[in-house]
Amino acid sequence: MIELFEKTLLTAVGAMTLTQKKAEELLQELREQLNISEEEGKAFLKKMQDAAAKNQEKLQEQAREEVKKACERMGVVTVAEFDKLKKKVAQLEKKLQ
Repeated sequence: MIELFEKTLLTAVGAMTLTQKKAEELLQELREQLNISEEEGKAFLKKMQDAAAKNQEKLQEQAREEVKKACERMGVVTVAEFDKLKKKVAQLEKKLQ
């Protein structure tokens, strides 16, 4: 299950990289076609980077939620649940001794 989460996050990072590359290509194209200044180009690229980062955060949160739902459907025990069970077993073992 962790592998699925890892793959999802790597996909998100890959999408971010692709977005960055596309933004730079678009910026170069705009500079050539519209004759915009270096500052205007940098401001545009910054906006694109900010939007991409925001989208990446949303994608990561959605991935976390999907992994959580998949774990629940499959009956995978969370770390917190497992720790609680370990404590309970320890208490029961102590009572038996």
